Parts: sequence; structure tokens; C-alpha cells
Amino acid sequence: MIFEGLSEKLQNSFQKLRSKGKITEADVKEAMREVKLALLEADVNFKVVKDFVKKVQERAIGQDVMQSLTPGQHVIKIVNEELTSLMGDVQAKINMSPKPPTVIMMVGLQGAGKTTTSGKLGGYLAKKGKKPLLCACDIYRPAAIKQLQVVGEKLNLPVFSMGQNENPVNIAKAAYAEAERTGRDVLIVDTAGRLHIDEELMDELVSIKDSLKPSEILLVVDSMTGQDAVNVSQSFNEQLGVDGIVLTKLDGDTRGGAALSIRAVTNKPIKFIGSGEKLSDFEPFHPERMASRILGMGDVLSLIEKAQENIDMDKAKELEEKLKKQEMDLEDFLTQLEQIQKLGPLDKLLGMVPGMNQFSDQIGDMDVNNKEIVKVKAMIQSMTVEERRNPQILNASRKRRIANGSGTKVQDINRLLKQFNEMKKMLKMFTGNQKQLKKRGGFPKLPFM
Repeated sequence: MIFEGLSEKLQNSFQKLRSKGKITEADVKEAMREVKLALLEADVNFKVVKDFVKKVQERAIGQDVMQSLTPGQHVIKIVNEELTSLMGDVQAKINMSPKPPTVIMMVGLQGAGKTTTSGKLGGYLAKKGKKPLLCACDIYRPAAIKQLQVVGEKLNLPVFSMGQNENPVNIAKAAYAEAERTGRDVLIVDTAGRLHIDEELMDELVSIKDSLKPSEILLVVDSMTGQDAVNVSQSFNEQLGVDGIVLTKLDGDTRGGAALSIRAVTNKPIKFIGSGEKLSDFEPFHPERMASRILGMGDVLSLIEKAQENIDMDKAKELEEKLKKQEMDLEDFLTQLEQIQKLGPLDKLLGMVPGMNQFSDQIGDMDVNNKEIVKVKAMIQSMTVEERRNPQILNASRKRRIANGSGTKVQDINRLLKQFNEMKKMLKMFTGNQKQLKKRGGFPKLPFM
């Protein structure tokens, strides 16, 4: 889970405050000491930590908090507000040019994930109704152009390239002309990764910037580099003037130092985050939502948005009607599993649910459960349409055939059928009498739950 280590430490710090009916100045200072240590261990910039703790402490020792009926909650509310402020208060959007194409330059160090992020950004904008053109300006890294072409093909986005023997400035200019000619309203320029101390390559970026006059220069930063990410951002900003930051590999960063320091130190907003290897694992950065996730309050809005983007609402309504009539079969169940998979890994989804951070150990095992979904799907897909609609016809020979076809055992088939039948009974009870459902201990656990 994102920021798992930091989140756990902060929540432990506030647990003592929550349990107290009254808190003293000493209680607040003790909690702030623990917060300070947690942030420093998370590799947050020392000056940022010092300023943050000072602001929270000054507000938390105020009379309104001390005399509140829920002082612990008041302090957490203050921390939430200050965390949000630290990361930028409001969501920062892309500057779109009034005259298309809007040019977005992607810059950063080698290995930060610029090429994949360029594709992810193109895919995100395409979903929003834009028509992006990807431009391959990385002529130095072997296979960089091919990588962008593969990403573009997967996302159904055109890629402009002129090979590895052309000057990147000329490639960028030609790409701009191609975008104008083909009616593409966004040009995303994937530049070569470079060290911020490499003057020659930094001059090349300045030349591309001068030639294209981009609306947006996005610095792609590997969040797992912590303090180094902040130093790199400062240097790129001083030499090039960046408009925003894209944090990659956030799914592997349990600390959170880069996300919490970068905005305060560079005064540049984090605009997007990459939270996984899939091309769909890319989203706008919302400071207030991230602060809530860090404090274990979840991120329901992002979860709703993800559901709205990925779930087929017509199929969902159709299933709802079947549930009411107790007509759900294994074919419907397969459809539901496919809908769930579109939302992404279960551990990430549950990380957005308020209060689920306290079950981080169980959520950490969700990779196994994701594999179980694949296994259950394989079993159902190995059945005929008639068998999915009428599971009661599954005799011993049919079960053996399904087990062989799905790479599972007959016992797995039997367990799935038993649990599916139990679930149907519970659903019938749920639509009739919820008290009876509670008496029976709630829904039965299916293999992936």
C-alpha cells in the first residue's frame, strides 16, 4: 500500500490522543514528537518536517482544541489540513494551450519512467477526449524509440519518430508540424533521461523548449529516491523551469518522503502519480485525498471515479435485477469477476476504503487473492455455457474435464460450487431478511475473499 510505513506510524501516534477525553499541552507535544520521528524516518526533508510540526503544534495547543469534546479528532483534523497544504492544497491541472496542439515536454533522470509515463499520460488524456501524438526524442537510449512505439500501440496512440540519427530538436519541430497536419490537439515529447549536472544534454532540453514553447514541462521523478528526488527537482527547475511533477513508482514507496517534501521545497505542484506497472495505473494527484489516505481515512472519491470509469453500468443494473429475483448464475459471477479486475489489484482498492489501513497485514496478502480470481475465472471459463447457467448438471466426469481444462483439481471445483451455492442462499436471505443474514454470520467467503 502507498505510504504504508508512514501511515501506520502516524496512526499509532494519534491512537493515544483519540482515547483521551481531555488532552494537555504535554500530550500534544508528545504526539508531535512521534509525528516528527515518523516523517524523518519517511525521508521527508528536515526543514519541511520542522515547519510542519511547528504549524500543527501551534494550532493544536489553541483553546478551541483543548476545550473540544473530541480533542483527539480535532488534532487529527489539523494534521490532515496541514498535510494537504504541504502537498499543494488543491489539484493542479495541465495548462492547455488555447491554440492546439498543446505541447507537453517530459523530462527527468534516466530510469525514472519517462517513456512509460509519456504513454500513460497520453492514454489518460485520450480518455478525457483529447487526441494525443507521442513524440520519440530519446535518441540515446537503445530501444527507447521502440519502447514508446510499443506503449503507443497498446494504447492505440500514434507515435512520431525519425530514428536515432536525427537531432532531437529537429524531431520535436517535425512532430509539432505532424500534430498540426493530422489534427492532434496534444503533443507529448518524450525526451532522453539525463543527469541534471550534464550541461550538454540540459542545453538540448533548453533548445527543445525554445523551439516548441511548451505549455507544460513535466518533471518525471522516481518517488523511491526520497530526498534525492527533491534535489533533482530543484536542479531541473532552476535550469529549465518546470511546471509540475509526476511521481512514479508510488506503489513501491512505503515511506512517502518525496511526495511530502517536493511541493514545499520546489514550490512546484505534483500533477500526476504512477501507482503501478499497468498503463492504466496513472491518476491525477489530489493533495486532500492523499492526506486522507496517509491518515487511514481512505479515498472514497478516487474509488468512485475508478468504478465509474471501468464498470459497465448496464451490466451492473442487469445483475442487480437478477440478484433481486435470485437468478444469478456462474456466467453472471464471471462477469462480476471481470468487472472487479478492471478496477485494479484488490490491495489498492481496499487501501482507498476508510479504516482499512489497520488491516494492512491481511491486505498485504491480496496478491495471493488476485491469483485466486484468475484461478476461479479459469474454472468457470472451462465450463460450457449450459454448465455455467445450470451448475447442478455438473457430474464427476464434467468436473474432471473442467479441472483438466483449467489446471485445477476436482476439489477446487467442488469448493467453488459449494461456496457459490451458499452465497446464493445468503443473497436470497439478504433480499428478504437482513437480521437472518446476520444470525448466519454474514456472507460466506469465496476463494478470493
